[in-house]
Amino acid sequence: SLRTFNRSTFHLARMKFFGAHVSASGGVWNAPANARAIGATALALFTKNQRQWHAAPLHAAQIAAFREACALAGYGPAQILPHDSYLINLGHPDDEGLAKSRAAFQDEMARCEALGLDRLNFHPGSHVGQGVEEGCRQIAAMLDQVVGSELKTTVLLETMAGKGSEIGGRFEELRRILDLAACGDRLGVCLDTCHVSDGGYDIVNGLDGVLEEFDRVVGLSRLKAVHINDSMNPPGSRKDRHALIG
Repeated sequence: SLRTFNRSTFHLARMKFFGAHVSASGGVWNAPANARAIGATALALFTKNQRQWHAAPLHAAQIAAFREACALAGYGPAQILPHDSYLINLGHPDDEGLAKSRAAFQDEMARCEALGLDRLNFHPGSHVGQGVEEGCRQIAAMLDQVVGSELKTTVLLETMAGKGSEIGGRFEELRRILDLAACGDRLGVCLDTCHVSDGGYDIVNGLDGVLEEFDRVVGLSRLKAVHINDSMNPPGSRKDRHALIG
């Protein structure tokens, strides 16, 4: 029942970690201290410049510095959510663009593995005219090429606003990728409140119903992280324009 669902959800929420995306300027090892300075029990970060294709590889001393900083600040892998580059599109229709995105995503995964992180959040991609079904198939195929059984990092598909040819604006699209990917058991979901609102889900007046729909289509067991953002737009605008909470 809805009453039982709400009680269960509240009980789970009491055990979760809460924080913010923090700066890793000067090196990823600075991020944990930046999160601790604001009293966060969790943090999100970019492990490299999110608007550049390439970054220098992490060296042993840098990896050790990050792990030590996490230990000093009291953050374990379950409290840290890295986000990949905004440039990556695993649904790219062009072979060259797709290869570039796949290589960049492999690098993001490698950085997470080296830093001892156990999840990586990413925007699924855009079909760029191929159609949603073909885009979902291509994204699933690319994930199968990157997410190997030897890796510890779980990949989180982020809910999207659905602007343009973006995939992930509907829960069914994420479910389709999960079903198509052979590595589906290594995939989870990050729910972004701005994105789902802009995508047409009324979380202001009907949050319980939206969560029940998510559970029915995707499954709450897949929900590994939540981005809590406000939106500058009314529900269903499909514009993806974030605002500060409140």
